[in-house]
Amino acid sequence: MPVSPHEEDPLASDIPPQRPGPAPDSVRGNPRSSASLLGLHRFNEADPGAAEEALLACCGSHLWALRLAAHRPYPDIESLLAAASEASYDLRPADLAEALADESWMPQPLLGMRAPGSQAAHTALRAAHAAYEARFGHVFVVCLDGIDPEEMLDAVLSSIRTRLANDPDEERLIAAEELRRIALTRLEHLVATHEASPTR
Repeated sequence: MPVSPHEEDPLASDIPPQRPGPAPDSVRGNPRSSASLLGLHRFNEADPGAAEEALLACCGSHLWALRLAAHRPYPDIESLLAAASEASYDLRPADLAEALADESWMPQPLLGMRAPGSQAAHTALRAAHAAYEARFGHVFVVCLDGIDPEEMLDAVLSSIRTRLANDPDEERLIAAEELRRIALTRLEHLVATHEASPTR
C-alpha cells in the first residue's frame, strides 16, 4: 500500500515524552500495548496542524483529517478507529476524489510491483494498472492486509481485472471502501508507533 511522504514523526516535536502510567482497568488484558495508548495520548494532545498532517498521511481527504482532529480527545484506539470509519463513510464525491488523487501522486511503485513474481506477471500487472487508470482516472487501491507476500502480485492482478468490469459508480463505491480500510490500517499504525521511550 502506498504511504504518504510526510515527516516520519509529525507528532514528535509537538508533545514532550510522557512517562507512561499504569494501564487503566478498561484496557488491562487487551492485546494492544501501553505503548499504543501512549501514542494515542500524543495524538490527542498534538497541535491541530500536526494532528491534521499526521491524519493526511492516512487518508488524503482534508475533510476527513479535519473532522478527526476536531473531535479529539479519543478515550481509546477503538473509539478513534470507529470515528475514522464513520468519517470515511461520510466522504462526499469530491472528498473521495481528493483522497484518490493523493494516492495517485505518490512516488512509490505501483501496487503489487514489489511482490515476487515472474517478469511476465509484472508486465501484466503494469498493463492492468494502466488500463484501470485509463478507465477510472485514478490509481488502483486495495487493502492487502492478511495477504501473503508470495500471493500479493496475483491477488492485485486478479482484483484489478475483476474491477475493470465495474461501471464508474460501482467502482467508486468499492474504491471508497478500500480507502477506508487502508486509512484505518495506517491510523492504527500511526497511534501505535508515535510513542515515547518508556522510563523507569
